[in-house]
Amino acid sequence: MKQIEETPIRKAHQHLWYLCTTTFASGEDSKKKKKMLASLGRRWTRLSKRNLKPTWKLLNGRGVSGGAETIAKERVDAVVIGAGVVGLAVARELSLRGREVLILDAASSFGTVTSSRNSEVIHAGIYYPPNSLKAKFCVRGRELLYRYCSEHGIVHRKIGKLVVATGSSEIPKLDLLMHLGTLNGVSGLRMLEGFEAMRMEPELRCVKALLSPESGIVDTHSFMLSLVGQAENSHATFSYNTVVLSGRVEEEKMHLFVAETGSVESRCEGVVAELELIPNLVVNSAGLGAQALAKRFHGLGHRFIPSSHYARGCYFTLSGAKSPPFDKLVYPIPEEGGLGVHVTVDLNGLVKFGPDVEWIECRDDTSSFLNKFDYGVNPQRAEKFYPEIRKYYPDLKDGSLEPGYSGIRPKLSGPKQHPVDFIIQGEETHGVPGLVNLFGIESPGLTSSLAIAEHIANKFL
Repeated sequence: MKQIEETPIRKAHQHLWYLCTTTFASGEDSKKKKKMLASLGRRWTRLSKRNLKPTWKLLNGRGVSGGAETIAKERVDAVVIGAGVVGLAVARELSLRGREVLILDAASSFGTVTSSRNSEVIHAGIYYPPNSLKAKFCVRGRELLYRYCSEHGIVHRKIGKLVVATGSSEIPKLDLLMHLGTLNGVSGLRMLEGFEAMRMEPELRCVKALLSPESGIVDTHSFMLSLVGQAENSHATFSYNTVVLSGRVEEEKMHLFVAETGSVESRCEGVVAELELIPNLVVNSAGLGAQALAKRFHGLGHRFIPSSHYARGCYFTLSGAKSPPFDKLVYPIPEEGGLGVHVTVDLNGLVKFGPDVEWIECRDDTSSFLNKFDYGVNPQRAEKFYPEIRKYYPDLKDGSLEPGYSGIRPKLSGPKQHPVDFIIQGEETHGVPGLVNLFGIESPGLTSSLAIAEHIANKFL
């Protein structure tokens, strides 16, 4: 994961999170906590089990019996499970429309999984079949994202992208991308001869290239931080270190049973829920764990839950270069499972190559549920990067690639299978009132995030 500059604004937000998620242990602090809870009305703020046992004893300032068979129940308006960029966008949109939103995440902060382990690219929308959700949300999401960044001071740059054919056999695939992008309504696309592209980027080698001027890069962390701030300003509540253990359909509502992450990680089985939430709307935006979570929703037919596939992608950074070799994003022709080992330059000038595609097995649903994946980058994988990169950047020097970071794509199709579109399920599909499942939200999930949120608010409110 990239290092984030500790700006005064970021430190202020960290201090705010600390105040909102730290247990008040002393008697005087407990009085303050009760006053805070009273001011929140029915909104629920998680308390750490380290000092108050069980967590739910002081909910809304009232005592609850500590018997193992009894847990507190809390009615809430809307619950978003997962504080990745899509979950944050959904929470913001719902709260801006007047809904009282509670966001739950098993991690200690927002955006710690896929949302912080990607290329930070704003995609134009050229890769996806016309009328697919990926195509619609990418194009609409790009427009919303550029507008949002401009209006809220999020650092971004529309630097453009070159998708390159390095041999004559790849030209038909480049023509297909041009056709798809045009059908999807992507403006400004232009096919370039090799010499034209190399005039733009002297270090580049190709026989033809597709120029996408609408592509860009964004500071993902700042974007997510802004979404958190806007949601909180609209009275949304964030509860980190909180796991949804299961759900049950009862009286036409999905009841959620939650516990603290630490209690789940320390006990392999027999974990007891600490709170029962009764929301009007549940949005399952759990990313890598979305299907594993859905399987724990009793009353949701398993036939509506697609199979899970996981593709790890590693990034390597360029060392020893006085300046970035390229000004634009440079992408090869897409490969199975990904968009190819491409080059991006982040907003700090760091040059990254990746990601590759490595299909991995998940040991069990709990592993994906709690994000127990291996994110290590094997330095030996660089041996496969060099020949791929040198197809379009022949002057890449030996020993110049250093291990960066990795991310894992939540895919709905596996090796040798055709790519699958985003899945957004509501009651009309699975028959469970008030439940929205988001499955397979991989790339272009970041670009699509605001459009997905808009869609959910328009369709399911």
